[in-house]
Amino acid sequence: MFLMILQMTGVTSLYVLLTVAVWYLTKDKKLGLVGKVLIGIVFGISSILSTHYGISFDNMVINVRDIGPLAAGLFFSPVSGIIAGLMGGIERYIAGTYFGVGSYTRVACSVSTCLAGFVALAMNRKMFKGRKPSPFYAFFMGAVMEVFHMYVVFITHRDDMKMAFLVVSTCAIPMILFTGLGMAVSSGVLQIFTGEWRNPFRKVDEESESLSQKFQRYLFLVVSVVILGSFLFSFVLQTRSADQDCRLMLTENFETIRDNYLSGERDLRADSTVSYCIIGLNRRILKGVDQGEVIPEDEYEQIVGNLGYVSKEDFRGVRSMVYADRLDVNTILVTAMSISEVYWYRNAQAYEMALADVLLFAVIYVLIAFLVNQIVVNNIRMINESLGKITNGNLNEVVSVRNSSEFASLSDDINQTVVTLKGYIAAAEKRIEQELILAQTIQASALPQVFKFPDREDLELFATMKPAKEVGGDFYDFFFVDRDNIALVIADVSGKGIPAALFMMRSKTAIRSYAKSGCTPEEVISKANDALCEGNDAEMFVTVWIGIVDMVTGRMRCANAGHEYPVIKRAGGDYELVKDKHTMPLAAFPGIKAAPYEMQLHHGDRIFVYTDGVPEAINNSEEQYGTERMLDVLNSVKDKSVTETLPVISESINEFKQDADQFDDITMLGFEFINPKV
Repeated sequence: MFLMILQMTGVTSLYVLLTVAVWYLTKDKKLGLVGKVLIGIVFGISSILSTHYGISFDNMVINVRDIGPLAAGLFFSPVSGIIAGLMGGIERYIAGTYFGVGSYTRVACSVSTCLAGFVALAMNRKMFKGRKPSPFYAFFMGAVMEVFHMYVVFITHRDDMKMAFLVVSTCAIPMILFTGLGMAVSSGVLQIFTGEWRNPFRKVDEESESLSQKFQRYLFLVVSVVILGSFLFSFVLQTRSADQDCRLMLTENFETIRDNYLSGERDLRADSTVSYCIIGLNRRILKGVDQGEVIPEDEYEQIVGNLGYVSKEDFRGVRSMVYADRLDVNTILVTAMSISEVYWYRNAQAYEMALADVLLFAVIYVLIAFLVNQIVVNNIRMINESLGKITNGNLNEVVSVRNSSEFASLSDDINQTVVTLKGYIAAAEKRIEQELILAQTIQASALPQVFKFPDREDLELFATMKPAKEVGGDFYDFFFVDRDNIALVIADVSGKGIPAALFMMRSKTAIRSYAKSGCTPEEVISKANDALCEGNDAEMFVTVWIGIVDMVTGRMRCANAGHEYPVIKRAGGDYELVKDKHTMPLAAFPGIKAAPYEMQLHHGDRIFVYTDGVPEAINNSEEQYGTERMLDVLNSVKDKSVTETLPVISESINEFKQDADQFDDITMLGFEFINPKV
């Protein structure tokens, strides 16, 4: 026994190594038809070698030949499994028929091996959907194929059940166990190498366990209990039937031999399965088995103690069912049947029934699990996929699972819920749209829209603001702080939408207030910063450029709080950047001190300021519009008025980005200093 276990372990390990080696050689390759055929041939050869180099055990030869087609079909390709199964099965039949290699079981072995490849095909396609089976399912597949193998031995030898029973009782357990273990270990090793290994004994939360897994577990338990109960009930009935048949046979043989003995016949005979002896004085056997020998005293006393009853006891060194009674005062007739003879048919039927029950269990388990997957789990999965699309925002997704009244009703309920939700969303969107239009109107009205000053001819001014959303965070402003000084402001609030618009209104009010109070640009920046830092729980900030122009002298005092560089164009010259000094944006943190600077403007000089939405506009290729492109466009229309220049920039940006989304507000302000005396 130990030698057999050692040898079968070695052969099974070779199959595992072969499976892992083939996987390693093909793991980074997409298997074509040639590769699948080659794998099938490799595993087919392994099955053939298993036939000719089987393991001797109790005058039988056992092997794990069916691992070849199963491993090829389940771990690599169904085509490989079929090729391996046909090679191993056909060669097994030829070897048994023409070369005497295991000829008694050639039909069962060849059918089992051929069928293994097709079973692997069906399970790979329908049950596992092209995935590798878990160790549990791999063991299940290997064990069931060997159970089928043993069952076919019974089916093909109905006329010789004793021999079939001897073959099955000797070969079944080691071949079933090692074939299943070979498949399970191969699956486990491949899962470890591919990083798919999951500890099957680790407790899984109910939320993490799939419905299919839970159902299959309970199905396995219920079907196992039912089939095991049925088997035990049948086994008990068969045992009682065997006992009754034995008693009847022993008593009938006793009566026949007794009648013949008393009639004086010398040639006394019993049935082939029954032994008898006539014991005389001094415990000596007068007729029958071991004639002339003396029965041991303890055995004789046991016989005498059970006269007239069928009992289970040792008879001539063999555990037997015994019936004995006196022929006369001096002689005792004993009929006996060995326990192995009494129960061999029961055992054969039990083996056959157990094998049939396992096959029935496998068919029921696989079929019900498959049907549940197809009818319930797959439908739930399709509904979940549709719900996933809906929850991700695709409200046009329609749930259409209608292969049963329950799923049709569920689909209709979900679709109706989505329709109702779309109605609520549409109403909310309409309300929000109206509110945003109102907010846009309010914001637009907060920005100066009149660019002409009837009583002044010493300047030209124009500005635009195009928000990325309905309302934005950019703003521009211009206003006279007194008769001779005009303030120019452009700013960009962090973020977009309603929050940015609210912070923009607060920033605009603070800057205008401090500028009109007579503060210099650096004082405006410092005081507005401190004011905006108070209550800034949203941690927003705003970049600002401010310039105050003395319309008499042309002197412009400026300050830049983290904003884009301004652009200046001298009369008769080109537009160019003024790389001024920056400080931190307003509301970043308290106590900011701006770095003031001055520029002297002359007749015809222009100032162009803008927010980062201009140079950072992107097209479909995610290229930025850029400062250089902006300067080129400005210089291409440098002879146009300020009022005409800004729309050209806007049109240039639109042509550049085409249908790409505008992701930031675009705001521009242009100013030209005009000396009426020139």
